[in-house]
Amino acid sequence: MKTVKRKKILEYSVVFQEEKEGGCSVWVPEFPGCASQGETFDEALLNIRKAMELYLEEVKDECAPSAFGKQFVVPVQIYA
Repeated sequence: MKTVKRKKILEYSVVFQEEKEGGCSVWVPEFPGCASQGETFDEALLNIRKAMELYLEEVKDECAPSAFGKQFVVPVQIYA
């Protein structure tokens, strides 16, 4: 019987910024230093997906078995 390896679907928020010179810059707040750009939104989206995959591969190699096992997000409310 053949075993099928399933992949997880991960979802992260990314920030797109329209540049004055044209095109878009894009970065992932949860991944320090993970940024890219493109002449169009679609190109920037494709480029940041590639950058995120490379980032996760690098982190996985450095921090196995769980790349983000010691990080977590907690919403904090403040009164202003």
